[in-house]
Amino acid sequence: MTDSTQKTKTAGLEDTMSRGGAVARTVQSLVDGAERLNLKYAARGNPPVYPTDDFPWAREVESEWRLIRAELDEVLVRKGDLPAFHEISSEVRSISSDQNWKTFFLCGYGIKSEEAIRQCPETWRILQKIPGMKSAMFSIFEPGKHLPPHRGPYNGVLRFHLGLLVPPEPDKIGIRIADRTCHWEEGKALIFDDAYEHEAWNHSTGVRVVLFVDFEKPLAFPANLTNKAVLNLAVFTPFIREGYKAHKAWEKMFYGAGQKHR
Repeated sequence: MTDSTQKTKTAGLEDTMSRGGAVARTVQSLVDGAERLNLKYAARGNPPVYPTDDFPWAREVESEWRLIRAELDEVLVRKGDLPAFHEISSEVRSISSDQNWKTFFLCGYGIKSEEAIRQCPETWRILQKIPGMKSAMFSIFEPGKHLPPHRGPYNGVLRFHLGLLVPPEPDKIGIRIADRTCHWEEGKALIFDDAYEHEAWNHSTGVRVVLFVDFEKPLAFPANLTNKAVLNLAVFTPFIREGYKAHKAWEKMFYGAGQKHR
């Protein structure tokens, strides 16, 4: 390779990286602007934790929690085969890299797990009660799990937890959102803004499981439109695409093995 050819290739790589960086900066600028609008036009304010009754559908979901729990129990028969969250979501690796936070994924930002939906049809039916649902999964904390303080990447969604399997040790199990510490209860909803710093722990000897859902934050015009646009673009991000590929590979192994065991 001649010096001139090497220089041309180097210049081309630098130009590509520069353009890639410019695109990233533009996208980040758009997201930053959307976040400012979300704060200004929040229909129910911007508290770290929301009263459950601010969302009438949450009480409807609570009323059918035992149907979800029954399907969860079937999933947990093969708990050891479920993926750790960081194996599916690369973004999680900065806060969790062990096998003590497992997940059973149903949907996320335009992508669905048809196998999981077939396995948990009542859960999927009940999830349709949640307006603007963007993602849903079972979130499983093994004994001893502690997620360090962290923040979500974007304030255009709120998080809904429904307690499904919670050891009766509130002094050892909880979640802190900003300056408020909350405790899960079986059959009870917890709705919070994960854009605030939060951490969660299970220092009990039992497994803790919640139904974990992100849904669109209620916003007034024009923030509601810009927020939908930002959220609809999420499916095209490397984070979502990589997670989809990882999950499809896991599904092939999990459900293939499940067929052999029948």
